[in-house]
Amino acid sequence: MIINADILEMEYAVRGPIPQRAAVLRGEGRAIIPCNLGNPQAFGQRPLTHARQVLSLLEDPSGIARERRLAELEDGAGAVPGDILDRCESLLAQIETGMGAYTDSSGQRFIKEAIARFIDARDGDGAVPSDPGSIFLTDGASEGARLLLEMLIAGREDGILVPIPQYPLYSATIRKCGGVQVGYYPDEDGDWRLDGAELELRIHEARERGVRVKAIVAINPGNPTGAVLDRASIEGMVDFAERHELVLIADEVYQENCYGAEFYSFARAVGKRDIPLCSLHSTSKGFIGECGHRGGYLEVRNPARVQGTDLDLADILLKQASVSLCSNTAGQVMTYLMVAPPVEGSASHARYVQERDDILTDLHAKATRIRAAFEGMEGMRCFGRIGAMYLFPRMEKLPEGTTDFDYCMSLLEATGLCTVNGSGFGQKPG
Repeated sequence: MIINADILEMEYAVRGPIPQRAAVLRGEGRAIIPCNLGNPQAFGQRPLTHARQVLSLLEDPSGIARERRLAELEDGAGAVPGDILDRCESLLAQIETGMGAYTDSSGQRFIKEAIARFIDARDGDGAVPSDPGSIFLTDGASEGARLLLEMLIAGREDGILVPIPQYPLYSATIRKCGGVQVGYYPDEDGDWRLDGAELELRIHEARERGVRVKAIVAINPGNPTGAVLDRASIEGMVDFAERHELVLIADEVYQENCYGAEFYSFARAVGKRDIPLCSLHSTSKGFIGECGHRGGYLEVRNPARVQGTDLDLADILLKQASVSLCSNTAGQVMTYLMVAPPVEGSASHARYVQERDDILTDLHAKATRIRAAFEGMEGMRCFGRIGAMYLFPRMEKLPEGTTDFDYCMSLLEATGLCTVNGSGFGQKPG
């Protein structure tokens, strides 16, 4: 049987040979520690009480009346706070058709309005307001990235600039679509700062090879580096995208995981400039950690016109979303709860804040402790601010004739620790 060669050649290291070997060992009874994915609840991170209580009552609305009766019997001290019951009734009224029905292709309007308010509050006074009509609810940020790349790559000469190392969703999807990955290299020794000259060099080299570069991907905070881009790097990338008329794809799913560093959004950096910007966010990361519910959104600003039509990129994204009918409703609700947490003064607020802060503190403490351990090992170094959920240590000493893949496979066999070799994310030459 002949199949699509691009799919045959596609690689996705975070689910590649090392995790596959880990699955075999687990089947043989070995204890495996799965560090190949940002999957916090697999490590025991507890879900936020507020989110799970709301979601469970939306899935089974009969529980709302039951909880109200319990509250009456217990003098108002029911298991579920009254503000959550009120919120669930309000949400059900807005969802109208319930959790088991299709929604509009781009998602529930009231959820997109809440996302727009969240973005406006995040970026502060003076920022260009977000438009709910340009927001698409997606099955995690990954679906949004795939929709964009599938739309932009029209032929084998079309290229996408991607940071190296990068989350292999991008390399895999570019390969699947038959496009060209054009790597650019943040300065590892300079704490992953981005030099404008590096971007100019890479786009010039690509064009010399006949590649038509159409977009640039930025991942901030970084996956897999964990680095938080500084403001100068972000603004330099925006200038570059404007100069070369590129679509800017901002993967910002770890924006809550900056641990004291400033998160500066690409929407703020773009401002009023007419630069096509597509920003991604997800309920899988941050402190929410709801990977399995597959919630996320894609916001589009300044969508470019589609040549030969009266359509723009947002119109085409809606067309793509329509093919899948809609993203899953549980993920849509989880996205709403991410951007619209319990209001201050409500019965649920204090518990929500305590759980949020505990999770973020715990994530930061783990990253700090593991980084200190790496830096105490001979031949290991880490660079950049601690962000996201990752560290990307440099191994400066390996036995001759071996690779990082060999190291990580041996690490798995000896300890049960499942990691991803650095070359699975891409490496600077040499």
